Amino acid sequence: MKLYSHSQLIRTTLLCVVAAVLLTVAICVNISNKKSSSAGGAADVESGSGAAEVTEVSADGAKLASESIENSVAFLEQNPANVISVASGNGVNGAAGYTQEEAQNINVYSLCNEAVVNINTQVTAYDWFLQPYVQDGGSGSGSIIDKRGYILTNVHVIADATKIYVSLFDGTQYEAEVVGTDLDSDLAVIKFTPPSGMELKTIAFGDSSALKVGQRVIAIGNPFGLERTMTTGIVSGLGRPIQNSNNRIIRDMVQTDAAINPGNSGGPLLDTTGKMIGINTMIQSSSGSSAGVGFAVPSTTAVRVVADLIKYGKVHRGTIDATVIQMSRRIAQYAGLDISTGVLISEVVRGGNAESAGLLGGTEAAYYGSRRDIIYIGGDVITQIDDIAVTSLADYYSALESKRAGDVVTVVVRRNRKNVTLKIKLVES
Repeated sequence: MKLYSHSQLIRTTLLCVVAAVLLTVAICVNISNKKSSSAGGAADVESGSGAAEVTEVSADGAKLASESIENSVAFLEQNPANVISVASGNGVNGAAGYTQEEAQNINVYSLCNEAVVNINTQVTAYDWFLQPYVQDGGSGSGSIIDKRGYILTNVHVIADATKIYVSLFDGTQYEAEVVGTDLDSDLAVIKFTPPSGMELKTIAFGDSSALKVGQRVIAIGNPFGLERTMTTGIVSGLGRPIQNSNNRIIRDMVQTDAAINPGNSGGPLLDTTGKMIGINTMIQSSSGSSAGVGFAVPSTTAVRVVADLIKYGKVHRGTIDATVIQMSRRIAQYAGLDISTGVLISEVVRGGNAESAGLLGGTEAAYYGSRRDIIYIGGDVITQIDDIAVTSLADYYSALESKRAGDVVTVVVRRNRKNVTLKIKLVES
C-alpha cells in the first residue's frame, strides 16, 4: 500500500478540482456554439443567404414536387367552384379570395350599381277646403340607359307626380321630366340633364328571349329606400301573362325568386354579364313584401317600347279601327247573346280597314255605365286575336301590344251564335 504525505494530498485534490472546472467550462462553450450555429442557419434561410442549401433537393424530391403541382392544377380545373378567383379587373380591383359565383356577383354590382338611380316623387293633394298642397309621393328605382340622362322605370313609379327627383350613386339629386309613358307595358322613360363633364354609367339591354328557367339573375334597386341594394336568385318561370296595376295584361313576363320589395319597381333584372334582361315591376304577395315570386317586364318588350318613347313620347301600335266595349253578363242578357266574355264591337270606322274586312258594329243604341254613355249593341264580339284568347279589354290590348300599323291579324268573332274568322289590317293607334 502506497502512502501519501499531507502536502501531496492537498496538491492532488486541487488538481482534480481545477480539471473538473475546466471540463465544465469546455462543455458549456461547446453547447453555446452549437445553439448559435443553429440560430444563424435559420436566419440565413429566412433572409435568403442560405438559399443554396434550401434549394438543393434530390431528383426524386423534384419529381414529387412536380407531381404535386400537376395534381393540384387538375383538381382545381375539375372543381371550378372551389377556385379562389382573382377578378380580371372589371370592377373588383384584383380582390382575391372569392368563389367564381361571388366574383361574378361582385363584378356585376361594380359594373351596374352606379347606373341605378333612386326615384322619389311629389304629388299634389287637397285639404278639406280643396286647397292644393304638395306632399311626398312614391319611390322606386330606375336604370340609366343613355349617357344623355335617359332613365327607364315603371309608369306606376311616377304616376300622378308633379315633381320627379332622381338620386345618383354619389348622393347628388336632380329633377327629371317625363319623356313618355306606356300603360300597356307599364314602362316609362324620364330624363334629367347631367352637369357638363359628368360621365354617366349606363346599363345595356340583354336578350330576354334567350333566358332559361334556372338561369341565375341579379336585381339591383332601392327597396324600402335602401339605395342600390343587390339581391340574387334564378329565373323561376317564363312567359307569364300578368295583369298590372293599370289593369293591362303584360305577356311574357319573367318570373324570378330574387327578392323584390317595394322600392325595387323600375330597377334592372340582370344576367351574370351585367346585361338588363328585365325591368322589375311587381311581386305576388299576400303581405306586400317579397314572397319569392317577382315579375319583370322582358327586355325584348322594353327595347321596342323605349325606342318609341324617346322618339315620339308614346308607343306607336297597330289597332283595329273600331270602338270596343268590355262584354258583361248584363250586356249579354240585354242583347240576347250566348257569350258574356270578349270584346263587343260598338262601332266601326266607315270606310276603314275593319269595315272592309267585314267586321260589324252594333245597330241598336243603349245606355251603358254610370255616366249613361251610349253604346251600340248587335255587333260582333271579338273572342280571339291570332293565337290569343280575348275574354276582356285587357286581353284585347295585350294581343295588340306588339303589333304595328300595317300588320294583318286573324280575328275570330262571335256572330249569330257562330264563330267567324276575319283578316284585318291594323291602323295607327
